[in-house]
Amino acid sequence: MPGITRILLAEDHGTVREGIKMLVNSQPDMEVVGEAGDGEAAIRETQQLEPDLVLMDISMPTLNGLKATKKLRKLCPNIKILTLTRHTDDGYLQQLIKAGVNGYVLKQSAPTELITAIRTVTAGQSYLDPTLVQRVMGRYAGNLPAARGSGTGEVTDREAEVLRLIAWGYSNKEIGMRLDLSVKTIEAHKSNAMRKLGMNSRIDIVRYALLQGWLQDN
Repeated sequence: MPGITRILLAEDHGTVREGIKMLVNSQPDMEVVGEAGDGEAAIRETQQLEPDLVLMDISMPTLNGLKATKKLRKLCPNIKILTLTRHTDDGYLQQLIKAGVNGYVLKQSAPTELITAIRTVTAGQSYLDPTLVQRVMGRYAGNLPAARGSGTGEVTDREAEVLRLIAWGYSNKEIGMRLDLSVKTIEAHKSNAMRKLGMNSRIDIVRYALLQGWLQDN
């Protein structure tokens, strides 16, 4: 049918997937034409079905949403990708925007937000969940500490290496010995990387490492 937005739904939880499918299919201008339970399946189904939009969960087995998005951007450069997640961390947002997503909507938002996001992205515009818009605007208005998330998201190779080793569980002293650097220098690299990526804790570093696939390489 003309005017119908064809959607591929990539979500590893069956119950959540069914709920989203019911919501989407209840709209007169959109339809779920395919489903995937992991990133690899999302790429395979997208290539086969050629949907207008991929609704992509971040946390999926085999291949997470970030890596799947990066691959799809190369394989299907014209596809619209809308990220669906519970994560509000700046690190997630920065990495996904850099990977080329067209929109970012939170699972905990009202169902109407998802529908609005789909229509916005389909129309060729970017979409950012209102909750995140408020945080971003608040930061630029000076309502949030600059050191807690105003960075560019661009870390150096050395900073990335330090973050990777921290995520693997090494102490600053152990990292210093491995890289032949002082503990003070390691702490500086860690601090700079966390500032750039808007990280507040070690948990944020581990989450970032998971998105990058670093923990799978250990």
